Amino acid sequence: MAKLYVAYGSNLNMVQMHSRCPTAEFAGTGVIQDYALQFKGSLHNAHATIVPKAGSSVPVGIWTIEKTDERRLDVYEGYPGYYFKQDIPVQMEDGTLTGMVYIMDQRMDFGNPSKSYYDIVRQGYADCGLDTAVLDQAVSDSMDLARQRMEGMRFF
Repeated sequence: MAKLYVAYGSNLNMVQMHSRCPTAEFAGTGVIQDYALQFKGSLHNAHATIVPKAGSSVPVGIWTIEKTDERRLDVYEGYPGYYFKQDIPVQMEDGTLTGMVYIMDQRMDFGNPSKSYYDIVRQGYADCGLDTAVLDQAVSDSMDLARQRMEGMRFF
């Protein structure tokens, strides 16, 4: 039975998604309201995640996936553990739908995505016709938060 999967990071990239999930079908784009895009994981190899934030929004791609696709995504996303799954409402042009999204463990630290990961995500934004301003702002904000954290640490 097919289900809706909501992508906001590297799985927006059409080539990568079709390679990873051969039976997935792109269903369109939408927006998650009151969430913000962030990059977390490690200082120089962070990955995309979303967090609740009133007044913010995250552009997303919607895929229809089969069970085999979901199992492949679970492995890629490090589920369970690194990411957890949540059903989330997505505002589409013609109404609201609910789909499954992966969200990173919020205890992870902020960081900068690697150039290769960033390029994959940026291509995904282009593939889906999404405004990259949100992506670039998320990278900048995440790096600022990582710097603030590092400045707050004292080394003896």
